[in-house]
This record gives sequence, C-alpha cells and structure tokens, in this order.
Amino acid sequence: MSYAPVDEWTAYMARAPPTQTRSRGREWTGAWRTRYGRGIVTTASRRWFGGRDESRRADAQAAKDAAAAAFYELDTAQRDLRISIETIAAADGSPAARQATEGFAALGRRIDEVSHVYIEAVDAHDLDRAELEASVATRAREQLTRARDELVRVQGELERFAQGLQPLLDKAETQLARVAPARERARAALLGASDALDAVRAKGIRADDLAARLAALGPELTKLNQGAAQHGVQETVQRADRILRDAEAVRAEAARLPERAAEIDRRLVSLRTRAQALRNRADRVDPVLSELRRRFSAACWQDLQHVPDQAVRDVARAEEQLLEAGRARDEQRWADVGALIEAVRGSLDATDEAVSAAQDRLTRLEAVARDPQAEVERTRFALRDAQRLAMAGRSVPDPRHAQPLDDAVARVARALSALEGRHPDYWAFLLEMADVRAAVNRVVSGIRAERGHA
Repeated sequence: MSYAPVDEWTAYMARAPPTQTRSRGREWTGAWRTRYGRGIVTTASRRWFGGRDESRRADAQAAKDAAAAAFYELDTAQRDLRISIETIAAADGSPAARQATEGFAALGRRIDEVSHVYIEAVDAHDLDRAELEASVATRAREQLTRARDELVRVQGELERFAQGLQPLLDKAETQLARVAPARERARAALLGASDALDAVRAKGIRADDLAARLAALGPELTKLNQGAAQHGVQETVQRADRILRDAEAVRAEAARLPERAAEIDRRLVSLRTRAQALRNRADRVDPVLSELRRRFSAACWQDLQHVPDQAVRDVARAEEQLLEAGRARDEQRWADVGALIEAVRGSLDATDEAVSAAQDRLTRLEAVARDPQAEVERTRFALRDAQRLAMAGRSVPDPRHAQPLDDAVARVARALSALEGRHPDYWAFLLEMADVRAAVNRVVSGIRAERGHA
C-alpha cells in the first residue's frame, strides 16, 4: 500500500467526515476514521454541543415558550370575560343575557379542548433531556406550534365574542352602579337606627320592640352583603330599599320615643282630670232629669233614665283602665299604653255625650215650649229654598222632586197640630222637624247632582 504525500494526507483528513460515537459520559464524540494496516486509527475525540441538533432543541423550546404564552393569554382573557358574563347575568335576566351565558359556556368547552391538546403536547416531550433526539425535538416543535396556533385562534373567537357582549355589559354595569349606593344607604340607615336606640337607652328608656325590629333586619343585611351576583340587581336594590325604609322607621320612632313618653304622661294626666270632671257632671244629671220629669211628658225623658248610673259605671271603668295604662307606662309597654289610652278616650267621649244629652234635652225642650214657631220657621225656610231650586228653569216641577217636598209640608203641619194637646210631646216634635229637614236636604242634593251631571 502506498502512502500519500503529507500534503495530500492533510487535505484528505480535512475532507473526511467525522464518525460520531457515544462516550461513557453519554456525550457525542467525533472520531477520524483512517486505515493503518489492518486496524482503525481514531483521532482524539471532542464533545459535541452545537450543530443542527441543538438548533432543533432550541426551536422546540421556542415553540414551547410561544405556546405557553398563548395559553396564558387565553386563560387571562377567559377569566376577564367570565367576570363580564357574571356581571351581565347578575344584572340582566333577558333572553339575550341568557344566550350570552350559553355562548360563553360553549366557548369554555372549546377552550378546554385546545388547552388539553397544549398540555398533552407539553407533557409528551421533555426538552431538557440531554439525550434528546433530533426527530423528537422536531415532533415536539411541530405539536407545540399547532397547539399554539389553536390557542391563538380560539382566543380570537373569544375576543370577537367579547366585542359582541359590549352593549349588554354596558347596560349591566349601569344597573350594577345602582347597587353600591343603595347598599351604602341601607347600611348607613341601619347604623343611624342603632345609634338612635343607644341614645334612647342612655336616657333610661327601653326600646325592646324597636330593638327586635332592628334585629329582624339582620338576615336581610346578610343577603344584601351577598350581593347582586347571587340575588340579582333588582332584588338586591329592592332589598336595600326595604332595609333603608324599615331602619329609617326604627330610627324615627326611637328619636320620637322621649317626646312620646312625655306626651303619654300628659295624656294620662289629662284623662284622669277629665274622668273626675265627668264623675262630677254625672252627679248633676239627676237634678236635670227631675226637671224634665216635672215639666214635660214621659216621652221627652224616658230614654235618658239610665244616663246617671251608666255614666258612673263608665267613668269607673275608665279610671281602672287609666290605672292599667299607668302600670304599662312604668313598664314602658308603649303599644299597650297607646291602646289603653284610646279605649279610655272613646269611653269618656261616649259618657260625655250621654251626660251632655240630658242638659241639651232640657235646653231644647224649654226653647220649643216657649216658641214652637221658631222650629217650624226653620224647617219651612229649608222647604222654600228646596222648592225654588226645584222650579228653577222649569214651569212645572219634576214629580220626583215635587212629591217629597209636598209630603214634607204636610208633615210640618201635622207635627205642629200635635202640639195642641194637654201634654204635648215636644221631643217628638223636635225629632219630626229634624227628620223633615233631612228629607228636604236629600231632595236638594238629588237635584244638584242631576243638574251637575247634565
């Protein structure tokens, strides 16, 4: 075998490709293979860190980083859009809002699909392995690039969907803007009511019923704090308004409570004084009844016989209720005090009317006994006015009006003639005159109603 000159050997070695083998450290080494006799002469080896393999690894890693960035951007966009969807759902119950929620759910399923593809691609390839083959790096780059493209495409769909939601979102945000002020007003009202109760209690006045009413608003406040996302905008605003209204009522009543207590004290004193005065007046009914019995027929006073005894019983009952009201006042049972005061006032009003009736009866009977014509003239004056009204604008009166008025004239004449007996019933006469005037007034009201309607 002939040997090539040194210069040619050197040139040959420069052209010859290296042979790659693995060392014990599992790193690639380069060897120059040449024949020397029957053996193989290998040149000194060196580690291999560059070349196309490392470039493919770098490309795969870049594809992985790009896919990760796309995955993060898509996840962030989905989270932001979910907030918008929740805002719309909380504020809007329209079909368009429900359709938006359904559309977002469908997009969410698509996002889950492409995200799953991305995660599988990442898990399938360990790009940090030292012995990563070039073909594996290439496959990893291709899969990760496809995953990134899908993520970007779905994000585009998500962005277009978000743009279409903007009108609904603007409307929902406008609605939600009402929630925070309404909630703050309700909370401020509750705080004001609580402060008012504390101020009242500091004056030694219990307000147990008001405190119970305020405590009953606790569950409503809990729901209010849960917000529109759980209960909806309209219901939340309405709940805030109810809390505001009820808390304001408690605060106002608490603020009035000291004045109310003082007013109750004044009313109790006034009613006790009035009850005593009625007891004294009831004692003077008997002399009035005696005068009626002496001067007038039984028909004029028989209905008043029970007044003195009934007045005494009613006053006694009223005084018992006043004692009970005083105990309720001491125990600060304000509702019971108010009810008892109203009952006493009604009882005393009825007693006062009954006691006054006897004296009024005597006064009226004395007046009609002296001059019955005064009552007759009063009734006839009302009759003449009614007759002129019935004839106004007519030559012949309407029978519906003329007949009641003619009957009224006849009744006056009969009542007046009934006074000619030995013991005239002046009370019946007075009642008849009053009834005639009432009948005449009904005719007048009917005429005016018909003409006003016409």
